[in-house]
Amino acid sequence: MRFAVFTAALVAASPAAAASGPFFSLRNTDFIVLLAFLVFLAVLIYFKVPSILAGLLDKRAEQITSELNEAKSLREEAQALLASYERKQKDVQAQADRIVEAAKKEASDAAAQAKVDLEASIKRRLAAAEEQIASAEASAVKEVKDRAVTVAVAAAREVIASQIKAADANKMIDDAIAIVEQKLH
Repeated sequence: MRFAVFTAALVAASPAAAASGPFFSLRNTDFIVLLAFLVFLAVLIYFKVPSILAGLLDKRAEQITSELNEAKSLREEAQALLASYERKQKDVQAQADRIVEAAKKEASDAAAQAKVDLEASIKRRLAAAEEQIASAEASAVKEVKDRAVTVAVAAAREVIASQIKAADANKMIDDAIAIVEQKLH
């Protein structure tokens, strides 16, 4: 019934009646608006709309807070991951620098060793060449001496053969045999 009266009051209140009559009259539009506003607030309170709105707002605030916390933890995790990658990058760079330095040192050592080996090889080859030259020289000298002895013996044979007589030759042979017998006994 109240609802019917209220509805009738709302329908009866027309804009033309707004300026006439006392304030607490259904013909005063200000009063009607006030009543409608109060009824609206009462309906909102009756249906617990403010607590529902507050609950929704609290729920949304909690959701935003959890999202912010999650974003904060993700940010911290990302910063930790970034720091880890930066450390790894520095470690890898340091390792690469050490590898380059080691490679340079090994190359330098290998070059120095190759130089030493080359010098030793050259010395060995020079010594072998000098040995071959000395050997060839000694062989040539020996060959020349042998040839000279052979020529001298042949020449001496011819000279002796032409100058010695048979009796002198027999005497020389007998003397040589005697000398050999003395030296053997």
